[in-house]
Amino acid sequence: MTNPKTAHLISHTHWDREWYMPYEHHHVLLVELMDKLLDTLDQDPEYRYFHLDGQTIIREDYLQVRPDQQERLDRYIREGRIHFGPWYVLQDEFLTSSEANLRNLLIGHRDAKPFGVISKTGYFPDSFGNMGQAPQILQQADIQNAIFGRGVKPTGFNNAVVDTDSYESPYSEMIWRSPDGSEVLGILFANWYCNGMEVPVDPEKARAYWDKNLEDAEKFASTSHLLFMNGCDHQPIQTDLPEALRVASELYPDVEFVHSNFDDYIESVSQNVPEHLATIEGELRSQHTDGWGTLVNTASARVYLKQLNQQGQTLLEKVAEPLAAMAHVAGVKEYPHHLLTHAWKMLMQNHPHDSICGCSVDEVHREMVTRFAKSRQLTEKLVSQTSQAIAESIRGQQTEAWGEDAVLFTVFNTAGWTRSGVIEQELIVDKAFFPEGPDPQTLAKRLEEKALSAYQLVDADGRTTEAEVVDLGAHFGYELPKDRFRQPYMARKVKVIFQAVDVPALGYQTYGLVPIIQNTANAVTADSSSDSVGVENNMMENRHVRVTVEHNGTVTIEDKTSGAEYKGLNAYEDTGDIGNEYVYRQPEGEGLLTTEHLKAELRLVEQSAYRAVMESVLYWEIPAGADERFELEKRQMVPFTERKAQRVKHTVALTITTMYTLEADSTIVKVRTTFNNQAKDHRLRALFPSGLVTEDHYADSIFEVAKRSNTPAKEWVNPSNAQHQQAFVHVTDGSHGLMIANKGLNEYEILQHDEGSTIAVTLLRASSELGDWGVFETPEAQCLGPQTVEYAIIPYEGDAAQSGACATAYMYPIPWTTVQLGPLAYTFEQEGHNRADEHKIELPLTKQWLGWNEQGSTLAFSTLKMAEETGDLIARWYNLDCNPVELNVQPGFECVSVYESDVLERKNDMLEGHSQTISGYKIITQGYALS
Repeated sequence: MTNPKTAHLISHTHWDREWYMPYEHHHVLLVELMDKLLDTLDQDPEYRYFHLDGQTIIREDYLQVRPDQQERLDRYIREGRIHFGPWYVLQDEFLTSSEANLRNLLIGHRDAKPFGVISKTGYFPDSFGNMGQAPQILQQADIQNAIFGRGVKPTGFNNAVVDTDSYESPYSEMIWRSPDGSEVLGILFANWYCNGMEVPVDPEKARAYWDKNLEDAEKFASTSHLLFMNGCDHQPIQTDLPEALRVASELYPDVEFVHSNFDDYIESVSQNVPEHLATIEGELRSQHTDGWGTLVNTASARVYLKQLNQQGQTLLEKVAEPLAAMAHVAGVKEYPHHLLTHAWKMLMQNHPHDSICGCSVDEVHREMVTRFAKSRQLTEKLVSQTSQAIAESIRGQQTEAWGEDAVLFTVFNTAGWTRSGVIEQELIVDKAFFPEGPDPQTLAKRLEEKALSAYQLVDADGRTTEAEVVDLGAHFGYELPKDRFRQPYMARKVKVIFQAVDVPALGYQTYGLVPIIQNTANAVTADSSSDSVGVENNMMENRHVRVTVEHNGTVTIEDKTSGAEYKGLNAYEDTGDIGNEYVYRQPEGEGLLTTEHLKAELRLVEQSAYRAVMESVLYWEIPAGADERFELEKRQMVPFTERKAQRVKHTVALTITTMYTLEADSTIVKVRTTFNNQAKDHRLRALFPSGLVTEDHYADSIFEVAKRSNTPAKEWVNPSNAQHQQAFVHVTDGSHGLMIANKGLNEYEILQHDEGSTIAVTLLRASSELGDWGVFETPEAQCLGPQTVEYAIIPYEGDAAQSGACATAYMYPIPWTTVQLGPLAYTFEQEGHNRADEHKIELPLTKQWLGWNEQGSTLAFSTLKMAEETGDLIARWYNLDCNPVELNVQPGFECVSVYESDVLERKNDMLEGHSQTISGYKIITQGYALS
């Protein structure tokens, strides 16, 4: 006897906050939808449930306009008729950072907490691919399921798969397993999330509708519980759904039609799934398809958005949060949970897939730039306040030895690894306030007429450090005291440039710029055996690498550790693009344009013991854009796979200026490329031939470095096989490898050649239409005008993690934070309460708040912050390797207990001591209860 069928209809709307219309256009429609929903819930008790698309921001957006409806809306959330959460927004998983994905989940849970209920549905309805660690993240948040629309190819019930691979399932239900072994029940929208929309009430139409839709659902379902999503993109609610379900019940007496919700549906499915569901593992990127529907090329649409996002995320999670945690633990400033949450929310409003992916109309992305700026401005202010609060408490005997005329400053390393690097810091060496003297012009003149002292740089141990001091003249500034009106001043400034060496992870070092005329008998000369950068013609080298800039602007890098040599790195490639914001499509039969045979203008820009910079300038001509046929094909909605347009013969100039930077004792070659793009409908990439013959490569992803095949599956027909990356991508033959790190360049491709694998990183993709279901022109997606991109070349020996290459790449985009100390920096008390004033807290010249066994470890550090609910310090790592690894932590503060936490920052198992074994690919969060 077969189980009776149950048709679960789940009412919802998939709410893209902005897409083919600007945000406020969609906002008006959202208010109308929510008004109608609340009226319907009031008037019709048989309209039982509504799924609010898994994102709590919808409530915020609605109440912006309708605050008078808060009590009504909140009542239905508490009663469980409106299902709320678990995310703040429906993010693109691959284009937002690991920590941003967690803040999204954490803030969504926080928003839902006052209601006492939250939808524990791992909801990914329209993500452009799904992160491999999602099951582990969901499990840690007590979510046992994942509902998704993309990433897996179902083969259908009648085509049972015998040898299923990691991307196929015969059913819409499957087990999804993370690299660490965590599993959730995965449910694919095999018939998409609109297979139950607009259910007919008319019996004749209803029979035709259900004959088809029931058959389609049964084709993939592993149980008798069939899922029908009653809604779609921006779909108004179906107010007559109860009547439509009564009609369906009469027509199909052997099927139970219920107005359902995900909680009930998932529970029913979980109790009835077959014992041996297929198991899919890791990332779900639609690799077993023809390759045209992955939408991966959104990773290169409007690259400027990705760059702004990388800057904003990095500043929040890798600078502001650690500094605020340090200041809180030190007792000098309360942790600003409310302001950090506000900054995160503004940033995450740019994280929905149609936003961060750059696949919306121009008005949407203009507003995004403003949101990025607002979030960054708030974050910068928090960084300034917290770093200053710490600096005000830094004292030590050495400051007295430096003398009262010494100019002191502190360098903060908020990365999770010990770090060295070149610092450029502006310092005030003299200042005069306007109320204290004559007009500003006279003050500036007097300041600049004073003879500038000769200085030497001395570290906290009394060692002199080689430094360049540049006179910047007089500049305007101001202070904002807590107890009086703003105080403007003129200041004489200098810039000091030097190499900071071994600044402790999650800590700081203090330096003194000391006038040489002072008694410096106690100063110790820096170790002359330390590494420096040498330059000869077009070659620069340190003890790790030798870098030669070739006549065509590429570089040859010799890794002195492994002996490996990499040639022809950083040639540029340009091709046409007649696709859209979603998909790259090269014109048929078009050849590649490269700079391989161009001659570059080369010059040495900078040379010191600690840094050398070489410049390459290439003068190139590329086609101006696509031909007239492309405009016709777009207007007539010719599918991009069928377009015949080509690029015009007419060319425009593309001058590419590349700066190669090598620092002392560094294994990384930094690259900064600028150009003024005046061409349309094209893609520009940087090429890095490795000379390594490999079958696989590794890309930094969400809480993992994912191993991916260089060759697509047999079903793949798209000539392009571009992929997502976060911080880096690398290839290795097991003994040595080549890694390319980036700042906001999220698209790469591995090109296979007989002589080895080439890493191609997209620098710009210029397109002119949104694509998808209509004709939406997007001229600003052509990205015309000046462009700057930054990336880095990292050769390494052995394992990428154990060699330190991964850590180097993770640190690369994190900015240093520097703060001047003493009365020249701030004469009056600044804004923001400083608890050190009350408690007379004194901090040493050098300090580390949290150390760990970073050397040679396969662990990657992820975050340091304060948990809002417990008030405890939170630190997180993840294991990049399949093998267990020891974590040994050395707190630089007093704590009463240490415990294992999770992605929601809750207290779990207590730990004995500060050591813990971290299993393969595990995301581990530790909590430290402060004394």
